[in-house]
Amino acid sequence: MNCSRRTMLKHAAGTAALLALGESPWRAMAAPGKKQIPVGLQLYSVRKQCEKDLPGVLQAVSKMGYQGVEFAGYYKRTAVELRKLLDQNGLKCCGTHTGLKTLLGDELKKTVEFNRTLGNPNLIVPSLPHPNMASVQALIDTAKLLTDLAAKVAGDGMRVGYHSHGPDFKLVEGQIPWEVLFDHAGPGVIAQLDIGNCLGGGGDPYKMLKRYPGRTVSIHVKEFGGKPGAVIGEGTVKWPEVFGVCETTGGTQWYVIEHESDPKAPLESVKRCLFNFHKLHLDWAVMPDQPTQRR
Repeated sequence: MNCSRRTMLKHAAGTAALLALGESPWRAMAAPGKKQIPVGLQLYSVRKQCEKDLPGVLQAVSKMGYQGVEFAGYYKRTAVELRKLLDQNGLKCCGTHTGLKTLLGDELKKTVEFNRTLGNPNLIVPSLPHPNMASVQALIDTAKLLTDLAAKVAGDGMRVGYHSHGPDFKLVEGQIPWEVLFDHAGPGVIAQLDIGNCLGGGGDPYKMLKRYPGRTVSIHVKEFGGKPGAVIGEGTVKWPEVFGVCETTGGTQWYVIEHESDPKAPLESVKRCLFNFHKLHLDWAVMPDQPTQRR
């Protein structure tokens, strides 16, 4: 996509004006004429605030321009109550982090019903018990388990996935656990890569994204490096490379922002994350002759 400097400056000026009028960063920074992958917030980023005032938090993140939220706990509310709050604020549920136990045995049916009410298609296991990662064979067995679970919920329009943490990129018997899992898991299992966690564990997120085309249905957009508390765009992540894979071969349907390192003003931090995300994404989308540019 070719875009003149004049066009970029004109768009930047329009962005500033819209923001001054209180428009959300999403509407202000959407690249003209482009289909946009929606952006959600992992509510773990603002968990303390959710405990105190979940309705207020959902209203706030909606006004910031987030289009969805991913739950990591339900704050003692029913699925019906949560769905009502989402609908009131024009938000979608883009995922839930649900423990492996909630997908096993009789619990699976309950979990499916809960998430059907939420309107959530993505059941993401946030971490694995140590025995599931203790050996290559354990990882292969876990991959089969996730594949079987994905098949069970497919008829309900849902997927099962796994979210990465640092240890997923530390060698087990000479192999990278993340690679063992997704080399053996079926295509119905989401590889929810967390960019910051991957880098924190010594992994190569750009390589991992390319290795599993179509599997990054949702991705955790998290910064790494930079000053303490650095938000998206203030660290060392190569965001153009991330965007390039997500929007070509990754199969990405949701960008999910997560920021965990600001205990004092987390709502302000996730607002800055969203603003910077859209600016970075816009800069990537309009710059010509980039190898990872969208086509």
